[in-house]
Amino acid sequence: MPQTKDEIGNDHISKSVETPLRKDAFEMSDEEKMTRIEKNVRDTLITLGLDLTDDSLQGTPRRVAKMLVQEIFDGLHPDKRPRMSTFENKFKYGEMLVEKNIGVSSTCEHHLLPILGKAHVAYISNGTVIGLSKINRIVNYYAKRPQVQERLTRQIVADLKKVLDTEDVACVIDAQHMCVITRGIKDVGSSTITSEYSGRFKDSEVKKEFLAYINLDGEE
Repeated sequence: MPQTKDEIGNDHISKSVETPLRKDAFEMSDEEKMTRIEKNVRDTLITLGLDLTDDSLQGTPRRVAKMLVQEIFDGLHPDKRPRMSTFENKFKYGEMLVEKNIGVSSTCEHHLLPILGKAHVAYISNGTVIGLSKINRIVNYYAKRPQVQERLTRQIVADLKKVLDTEDVACVIDAQHMCVITRGIKDVGSSTITSEYSGRFKDSEVKKEFLAYINLDGEE
């Protein structure tokens, strides 16, 4: 029997690799979006019984609207993708480069609650390299949208493969989902680990080396 929409959401199942966006997703300006969201948030809070004349709540609808459009879902707009200039690998460095413990702050698309954790990214140069901070920025860009962790992991690898013109890219994400911690099963101790290995990282020895690097500090 096919799963219901609620079952798909509660089980955190991803139905697509690409972020599901409508064709008209960017026809409205940020200000137009915030105006519409502000009204909807106001209606929701009033429905919940809150008194929006209170000093603490008066500005909440606008703050939430601004947060959604310009902060936590900032990565939905393609214009926000960081510039990813590459450079010639003049040092002829041929080993893997690993950027570990990159902070991940994303949002579960099923319940719109936070996903918090760490990403570990590696690549082997095929003649070009990028600045280290660009890896962090590309992780942050794809995290700043409603997400499923499996999709986030794959999107990071796919983009870096294009930028670096190499198949040799890997990403592991270890994160906690607030929708698991604060609702449903309410399990405060669990985390979710996802991985994507491409090119030489599919080789067991290369993968083993990468996993050893990201556990140098003894983290489980």
